Amino acid sequence: QVQLVESGGGLVQAGGSLRLSCEASGRTFSRYDIGWFRQAPGKEREFVGWISRSGGSTGYADSVKGRFTIFRNNARNTVSLQMNSLKPEDTAVYYCAAGPAFTTVQRMDVMNEYKYWGQGTQVTVSS
Repeated sequence: QVQLVESGGGLVQAGGSLRLSCEASGRTFSRYDIGWFRQAPGKEREFVGWISRSGGSTGYADSVKGRFTIFRNNARNTVSLQMNSLKPEDTAVYYCAAGPAFTTVQRMDVMNEYKYWGQGTQVTVSS
């Protein structure tokens, strides 16, 4: 089992940047694909992006492509979500999630593909 903790959320003005971190404990982090999701008030949780176990592959939702970047440091058990050119519509609670160990997530944008979830971190973008 792996425990995930997100950090780095906060309040930022539109056009600004934030970097979120997802730290893992419990098992070797490199075993897991990691996804980022977000949930805005009154809306369903939605896919943001995904990174493979090695970090060699990434995928993003169209809404964040070109603005957000995911990278990982397996030696430090962390995955980061760099968010640039933030918009008010990016306001949400952001969650990281890990897929099953040693398994490539087939449908990166589907929540059920992920087995472990963090508690989330709030990101608020003011206009």
